[in-house]
Amino acid sequence: MAGTKKKKHSFPSAYTVIVIVLILVQALTFFIPSGKYSTLEYNSGLDKFVITEASGKTIKKPATQKTLDNYKIKINVSKFKDGTIYRPAAIPNTYHQIKKPKRGVFGTINQFLTSQVQGIVDSVDIIVFVLILGGVIGVVNATGAMDSGMMRLSEKLKGKQKWLIVIVTSLIGLGGTTFGMAEETIAFYPILIPIFLLAGYDTLTAVAAVYLGTAIGSMSSTINPFSTVIASNAAGINFTDGLPMRALMWVCAIGISIIYTIRYAEKVRKDPSKSLVADQAQEDKDRFLGDLDLSEKSDFTTRQKLSLIIFALGFVVMIYGVQQLGWYFTEIAVVFLAVTYLLIFTAGLKESKFVDSFVSGAGDLLGVALTVGLARSVGIVMENSYVSDTIMNYFSNKISGMNSVLFICVLFFVYIVLGFFIQSSSGLAVLSMPIMAPLADVVGIDRALIINAYNWGQGLIGLIAPTGLILVSLSMVKVGFDKWIKFVTKLLIMIVVLILVFLSVGVLL
Repeated sequence: MAGTKKKKHSFPSAYTVIVIVLILVQALTFFIPSGKYSTLEYNSGLDKFVITEASGKTIKKPATQKTLDNYKIKINVSKFKDGTIYRPAAIPNTYHQIKKPKRGVFGTINQFLTSQVQGIVDSVDIIVFVLILGGVIGVVNATGAMDSGMMRLSEKLKGKQKWLIVIVTSLIGLGGTTFGMAEETIAFYPILIPIFLLAGYDTLTAVAAVYLGTAIGSMSSTINPFSTVIASNAAGINFTDGLPMRALMWVCAIGISIIYTIRYAEKVRKDPSKSLVADQAQEDKDRFLGDLDLSEKSDFTTRQKLSLIIFALGFVVMIYGVQQLGWYFTEIAVVFLAVTYLLIFTAGLKESKFVDSFVSGAGDLLGVALTVGLARSVGIVMENSYVSDTIMNYFSNKISGMNSVLFICVLFFVYIVLGFFIQSSSGLAVLSMPIMAPLADVVGIDRALIINAYNWGQGLIGLIAPTGLILVSLSMVKVGFDKWIKFVTKLLIMIVVLILVFLSVGVLL
């Protein structure tokens, strides 16, 4: 009918995207055979290696180097005993198909529902952290400290907006390459997004600066204990082997990411209509800036300054604890809970207002918290269907006879696929390295290149894998996954080309 407008079809939300991926992965498990490698794990209480065969039968063996040699596992026994290798290691050439677990219609529906609940249960420490963080932000916002602080900051940003991107991406990238900073960056979004908006950028720029820092930084891991170190130990080499190439990759990849983000951000600042999220610009300003009027001068009270200082100190303690003390989300949540109690004395809010602000702030991040749990459900389906080892065995057999340059380049793409299904970097390292590392000896290349292919492959897929952290990050700012894909595609291609060049040069040198 003339004059009627066509309905605009929006891209599915983060929840829906995860559920679609979950359904697709669940469907794949019906077609991919189930199978398992035998695994070897150190039992410190018995001081024995426990071998678990594909059938489920367990055998205890002496925890000696001879046992490892007999099973063709090229890892020093000390790495098991000191806890460096804390996951079961796959034993080469032991893959066996097993009977696929019976499910039927009701079993499949049960798995679909149970995996989501289990994902939330398994992620409860992260979820608690996110909710407490939201509560703290709600309290700080209620004091007016955020508004006053941003007004002062906006005055200092004029003409220096680009440095926001350089500093944020570089610092988070350093965290990624040294200690695997990832989920912790969720805490930075509520603070940085208003600052980016005040600088004239959009919410997508804020996501890019933070997420590219953590994703590219973790991909280019140099001394990250959760990927490079554990993978090198599982491959039987020192983690310093190949370190100069990894450091150079970090410099190049982070540099390209910063330039790429700045080009987009400046285009948006000069012409807001060029933003990929222009259709939600006003909604974003209302949500993150509220009634903030930069034309009005407001007092920045001592209470507000103290509240912001205490809030900022929470982040300093968090970073120190994660990097130096090995903290995880339970400890981080405790830090921000302590910040909440300290704010009771500085915020100057009535008891009812304080509690309402905390609860309201936590509620604002409830959707983000649930996204974290749902994303975990995909991995649970993979684990319970026993198809990860089958995928690993298939690829290892296919690439073993290739020439060296083709081998390392194809292995990189293999790790992209494996990284999509197995999101745990340490889990993928211990599962794959005893299988893949010996293939380097067959084709005559340095095992350090296997570590690079693993790092760069499983790290790169994190830029777009719905099973990873990207949907959680996007849900913080309500940006659609389709818009992120449109933004990041060209950068993804550039990084892939860069990696293939590095890997090829590494073989030929």
